[in-house]
Amino acid sequence: MHDGDAVTQAALRRLADDTEVPDAERAHTEGAVTEDTADALAYLVDPFDLVGEVPGVELQQASWSTERVEHDPDSPEWDLDEDDVDEDDGPEGEEARIG
Repeated sequence: MHDGDAVTQAALRRLADDTEVPDAERAHTEGAVTEDTADALAYLVDPFDLVGEVPGVELQQASWSTERVEHDPDSPEWDLDEDDVDEDDGPEGEEARIG
């Protein structure tokens, strides 16, 4: 993310325009989006909106988590051209289901 301040300001504007947010929640959310750009981005992006129109997909639960990492463009871990398959993944990258 190149302009964290712009993301934060956009989240604060959206929050100011949201008339359905109770005052106590508004204060908490303002603090969260001001302190952490990831929280600001999470406030701007609704997971239900991302997949709501995808046929056959019903979102049951969504959550956000973030972690700061150092980006090394020469590292094979950052090769975006390869299909990553974890050892827990099934065929074609599908997550294995238990039970």
